[in-house]
Amino acid sequence: MEVKEQCSRNYPEQSELSIDRLSDLPDSVICHILSFLPTKFSVRTSILSQRWRFLWSYVPNLYFHLENQGIINRVMLLRRARTINAFHLDRGTEWSAYQLQTWITFAVMRGVQRLNLCLQDEETFPEHNLPVSLFTCKTLVDLRLRNCALIPASGAAVCLPRLKILHLVYVEFEADESLPHLLSGCPVLEEFEMALLCDMVCCGLSSPTIKRLTLDFIAEGFGGRPERLEIHTPALEYLNLKAYFNDHFKCGALTSLIAAEIILVNYAVLDFPPLLKFFDRLCNVKSLTLDLSDCSEIIDSVLTAWATRFRNLTNLNLTGDCRFLSKLLENADNLEMLTFSQQFCELEEGWTEEPQQVPRCLLLHLRIIKLEGIVGKSHEFEYIGYLLRNAKVLERMEISYSVSVGSEEKIDMLEKILRFKRGSTACEVNFVGSNCKW
Repeated sequence: MEVKEQCSRNYPEQSELSIDRLSDLPDSVICHILSFLPTKFSVRTSILSQRWRFLWSYVPNLYFHLENQGIINRVMLLRRARTINAFHLDRGTEWSAYQLQTWITFAVMRGVQRLNLCLQDEETFPEHNLPVSLFTCKTLVDLRLRNCALIPASGAAVCLPRLKILHLVYVEFEADESLPHLLSGCPVLEEFEMALLCDMVCCGLSSPTIKRLTLDFIAEGFGGRPERLEIHTPALEYLNLKAYFNDHFKCGALTSLIAAEIILVNYAVLDFPPLLKFFDRLCNVKSLTLDLSDCSEIIDSVLTAWATRFRNLTNLNLTGDCRFLSKLLENADNLEMLTFSQQFCELEEGWTEEPQQVPRCLLLHLRIIKLEGIVGKSHEFEYIGYLLRNAKVLERMEISYSVSVGSEEKIDMLEKILRFKRGSTACEVNFVGSNCKW
């Protein structure tokens, strides 16, 4: 109403013309347009004219955000559409467990395809049991649950024949068997995301169809982690894993994997062979984001035994001790883009022993290098000089200095970098923040 009045005051002719043009559209088209709005806004269109009075009630999507129980019930009663395509309940107020089950059952009975349920927190909304009908819904394609619900164990039936997307973020699991049982009833699942609310003894994740997998077990101050993690997803194409790595991590073959984003945190005493086996599973990726900044305690053991070669890798984003950089360059022959951010590098003289042979990627493929968080230490200049000198086809190097670097230090850093020889005459060096190019 406010928007309409404002438009009418400023552009009365244009406002009336716009409404008239929309009113000329078929009802089905108008309802499709309204389906992209939160439900409270589509309901408000009923005041535009007699034509618009009940159009909102035929909109197939319901999106409730911060609505109370009474408003949602009233909308449900006045709806005239026979089906529900999308049903979104987001952080409402004064919702009872019985009412929540009623709404979900209402949506399931009307062939809901996308269901997104997000409550506030465990203190405001205690554990909710979802209706049994949700886990046998034949129409569900996309199911997202956050801060709510209890996933039942093997005693409950699970049959979700069309489900392709499943997100379980901070939900309760009745037992460790709940997750494998749930996944076994999703025969066409392609995307799965999970963050644990409480610690789990064994997290077994097995699916022959999942292509995108996101697991977050290192949330600060909230959430849990598994003592044992087992992943068997042979069709996986994208992996996003944030986990405390321990001796009880097992991962099956990932021959279809194209891209991975990995953050590993060293947990207690790590027997490094499981970590090396996991790196072997990543050998086919084309794009890799790897954060090993919290693995400094085992770096010597890992570097000595690490033999994984990334033959398909073209884009690498690496965070960690600068000694990992040398190892990755040696083992990624076709690397084209490199982003490196050093963390916890204890070396003061010499960043590493230079390879006996210049890595193949530096000679033939590496075109773009980004170095982040540079503070002006001697080992940093050593690897900057080494990269500039040996990267024969380098087109651009971007050096980003730390916010702690002062003006005089910046000038000193620039002077040192200017002295370095360049293996590529086409290379442009950008010193981020100084607006300088050479």
